[in-house]
Amino acid sequence: MSRTPASPTSSSLASKLVVYLVLIVCALPVVFPLYYAVVGGIMTPSDLASYPPKLVPTGIDLGNFSSALETIPLARQYLNSAIQTGIVTICQLITSVLAAYAFAFLRMWAKTAMFALFMVTLMVPWEAIILPNYLLISDLGLTKGPLTYLGLTLPFLAHAFGTFLLRQSFLQFPLEVRDAAVMDGCGHLRFLWRILIPLSKPAIAAVGVYVFMTTWNQYFWPLILGNDDRYKTLQIGVSMLNDAESSSPTLILAGVTLALLPTLALVIFGQRFIIRGLTAGAVK
Repeated sequence: MSRTPASPTSSSLASKLVVYLVLIVCALPVVFPLYYAVVGGIMTPSDLASYPPKLVPTGIDLGNFSSALETIPLARQYLNSAIQTGIVTICQLITSVLAAYAFAFLRMWAKTAMFALFMVTLMVPWEAIILPNYLLISDLGLTKGPLTYLGLTLPFLAHAFGTFLLRQSFLQFPLEVRDAAVMDGCGHLRFLWRILIPLSKPAIAAVGVYVFMTTWNQYFWPLILGNDDRYKTLQIGVSMLNDAESSSPTLILAGVTLALLPTLALVIFGQRFIIRGLTAGAVK
């Protein structure tokens, strides 16, 4: 008696189900802390303190967010983080685009060696240069008053990772198009602004998202630089909730949720740019 072979459609569906099941299992350890932070921020104190822990709140207490804002100057710290992140992101995009253009298109002596030296800076650990950076910023007087914004941003205005990523993207640009633009009298800045940047938006957006998330989540540098409470960033403010006299787990999780919102929204709406930007230049 002959067996009826399984149809290609059913086998393909079964393989997809297995793949999705494996992906869900792998995603749970990553997604669960995020879920619990958001859910814990809207739980009542009794729900959060119950044993065994409740994963679904029986009641919603939105007052945790207002209490967190009243306990510490979280709104001002939100503004500080936004200013720091905005300055660093814009400046890194400008320096990365210009440096990547130079390494990709300009003719210069020992360009390969200079680019290799440039990339070596990625291997220098941040812990090795944080003390010289702090001493320089402190000697310049950038740790007091509004000048603290300069101290928070000055060491991060340029970075080799963005230059490397954009250079790889620029190298995929057709040289015929650039030669035609040069023949028409298009200079470097005009070619960069009118042609290259519009056609490289995914890679530039990926660099912008990466820089934004990295800067927004900085903790150690703002911690040692922020002597004035008025200029402390949001990540420092969330840690201050743990030290507050009226602190509770619900307040801390509410503060964590408020800190997560910008990066979470950026990842959700900008993930296609991240994927397209990071894979640019991977395949010729």
